[in-house]
Amino acid sequence: MTSAKSARRPHHWRRDLIELAALFTAVAVADAIANLIGHQPDGPYLLMASAVALVATAAFHTWWARRHSHAPPSEEADASTVGAGAAGGTGTSADEAEGAGGIAGAEETGTTLWRMRTTVLDAPGSLAALCTALAGLRVDILTLQTHPLAQGTVDEFLLRAPASLQAQELSREIAAAGGASTWIERADAHDLVDTPTRVLSLATRTALDAAELPLALRQLLGRCTIHSLPAVSVTGRATGQSAPVEGVLEETVMRLRDPSGGVISVERPYLPFTPTEFARARALVELDARLGPRVPRSEDVLTLPEGNEITVRRADQGDLAAARTMHDRCSPDTLSLRYHGPVADADRYLDHLLSPRFGRTLAVQTASGRLVALGHLLWDGDETEVALLVEDDWQRRGIGSELLRRLVALAEEAGCDSVYAVTQSRNTGMVAAMRALELPLDYQIEEGTLVITARLTSEEAARPSAPTERARR
Repeated sequence: MTSAKSARRPHHWRRDLIELAALFTAVAVADAIANLIGHQPDGPYLLMASAVALVATAAFHTWWARRHSHAPPSEEADASTVGAGAAGGTGTSADEAEGAGGIAGAEETGTTLWRMRTTVLDAPGSLAALCTALAGLRVDILTLQTHPLAQGTVDEFLLRAPASLQAQELSREIAAAGGASTWIERADAHDLVDTPTRVLSLATRTALDAAELPLALRQLLGRCTIHSLPAVSVTGRATGQSAPVEGVLEETVMRLRDPSGGVISVERPYLPFTPTEFARARALVELDARLGPRVPRSEDVLTLPEGNEITVRRADQGDLAAARTMHDRCSPDTLSLRYHGPVADADRYLDHLLSPRFGRTLAVQTASGRLVALGHLLWDGDETEVALLVEDDWQRRGIGSELLRRLVALAEEAGCDSVYAVTQSRNTGMVAAMRALELPLDYQIEEGTLVITARLTSEEAARPSAPTERARR
């Protein structure tokens, strides 16, 4: 940086000429004074005094020059520096400003991030026409992906546009430049991560936890609805759900074979899937199949108010026998409040509930290793359900509230907007635990069934909740 600035500094030849003339004049004056004083009685003393004065003057000049060389630049210099930066100089660049300010900086400068996808002809110059149209609107292209199709190409952009530019105007200009089936939505900071990095991150999360697969697919493909359809129902009957090994892609729906049996169905009605997206989703499913069942094995030891220690950990289908034994110790009323159906069918749900494909389960066990409580976070399409079961002898000790708090934290970590609990109005323990979350709650009662929805994000507050259908299910 310093050498570049020095190279641009103009050479002042007039100043060099004046300094050379001053040097010759000083030498002549010093010689004259030495000849005049040297022949006087006190000449040597006067010469020594003059030398001391000269040294002191030189030292003072050096100190003064160094002090003012570190002074702030003048307003003129500031203006010239800004001008050089604006003209493409080596001052602070726009990229450095983006790194320092991020999205906040974009908002302050009056810009907006957009995600745009459009289909163009697979012909030379088609992409150039789009870029020219965007440049005419003063839109900056941050990232670009291409998705080849049998006919044409889908180009996906991340754009930084002036805040005054409306989506309708942008879509109109893209259509005039040859784009078809254009789709535009607002982007956020998460979209600034490039696609290879995001895919590797999702693959890592899937490798560590089998319950991450549905979430990874949702983040990979954008806003979509994912359903895990088991091959065998809870009652033990075959559902007929199956898919070929290579999967099936049908415009806005893809069906992938679930490694644990059944089908993973992904729907995105507002935007067709491309073969590139289908290949990425299938690669994640194949990774899950190769790694087999797995859950993180971390444990937290907690002390209850009465002094007993309990351990909270993740549970899976390996805890099926212990969970059935806990069912045997629970009263019919406790099982009825949890499963909302015949108590004799309670054991049938456990294999489904403990499967990491359908969500995450937390188990509470005592110091002796006995299972006394289960908490479930279940993926339900676009929504997320929470459910608790605490053995009768361990109720009213804060275990349910602790499990619910941890389940909500897992939901927030997974990016869920809300969670809901289906219970009965007389289940005061569940109602109290939901209220203890100190989150905005919505209540819906239908035929004695109570659905409580907790909103986890401020954006969710503006959306109407529809728990009636969940209550019917």
